[in-house]
Amino acid sequence: MREVAIVGAGELGGLVAHALARRNSAGVVRLIDESGRVAEGKALDISQAAPIEGFVTAVTGSTGLSAAAGADIVVIADRAGNPGTPGDTIWQGEEALTLIRQLNAIAPRALFLCAGVSHRELVERSVRELHIPRARILGTASEAFAAAATAIVALEIDVSPREVALSVLGVPPDQIVIAWEDAAVAGFALTGVMIEPIRRQLTRRIGALWPVGPYALAAAACTVVDSVSGHSRRSVTCFVGPDDQAGVRTRAAALPVRLGPGGLVEVVMPKLSGVERVALDNAMML
Repeated sequence: MREVAIVGAGELGGLVAHALARRNSAGVVRLIDESGRVAEGKALDISQAAPIEGFVTAVTGSTGLSAAAGADIVVIADRAGNPGTPGDTIWQGEEALTLIRQLNAIAPRALFLCAGVSHRELVERSVRELHIPRARILGTASEAFAAAATAIVALEIDVSPREVALSVLGVPPDQIVIAWEDAAVAGFALTGVMIEPIRRQLTRRIGALWPVGPYALAAAACTVVDSVSGHSRRSVTCFVGPDDQAGVRTRAAALPVRLGPGGLVEVVMPKLSGVERVALDNAMML
């Protein structure tokens, strides 16, 4: 089973560690945080739940980034707050880019999963400025957003979310593209059961769901880990780094992807209407 390092033992990092352990998605989970012994404490707490919840994943805590060495997957989460500080903080900006640079030197073959809601820019800058292959660094918050969109559509038509297949692309919250032409409910075209004015209204409501909360973010990160590990064969929605090979500078954007042990295998584009295609091109253009 794979080894996963989680950088940041704040609320999100702790939730990801617990969810991975509960699912037995990894053989070893290493929780890393520079804030005292927070990571060790949370790792011990999760480990003590193993006999109750029936998982076998080993969870450890550390204060040093060197613990990420040898990990197959490195999840970037949130730092635990120090005593006297307002709370946990998400890695972002120059500090986050420096972190990725350090981690890339420590774990040069690892897949990086950026789990925070503000990590789309981190994925983009890591690919463009640090020259990390776009296959090796992905943002997972968009999977949580796609799940939230699926849930609200299911609620609107009074079915289980499991019966709804829906792709959400672009850059949330203002430049999202919902592939209504490709959407389905119980195997039937969703456009046949939902009129266009309702779809437009839902698009506005879905945009307001961003940013998603830590429980959904943690579940999304775990879903992506499962997909990489081969535990799930379905496509997932990730923030994918820019591909400037065509000579056009683009932004990182949420796209449905198929993953493998090395990370991104391919982008699985849904069927888009002409209007949806133009909207996606505009969302991705710098």
